[in-house]
Amino acid sequence: MSLASEALRSTKGRVVLGVVAAWLCFQLWLTLAAPMKISPELKGTSEKVNIQIELPFTPERFHVLAFQQYGRVAGADDHSIALRGVKRTDLNAVARPYWVTSVGPIKEGG
Repeated sequence: MSLASEALRSTKGRVVLGVVAAWLCFQLWLTLAAPMKISPELKGTSEKVNIQIELPFTPERFHVLAFQQYGRVAGADDHSIALRGVKRTDLNAVARPYWVTSVGPIKEGG
């Protein structure tokens, strides 16, 4: 009897396979949803852009530090973080976390 058929016959094996399948589906959803969160206003030819990341909550230190790897943090307010100098190739990575609601151009003077 193969290892795969043994895993499918046991309850623990089916639970583990179900959890792995759910995790893979979640990761796929994050990857597919990220481009839809990016504003069309960010289309262009420049290598770097200034962005405003909208969150459904007040950002904490963890969130600011997580985005700091993509650009210079220009500030944070009630529900957003402003980043300057973000590479266009990193926009999908910035938008990928489930807690990011949208990514748009930075709000100047706000």
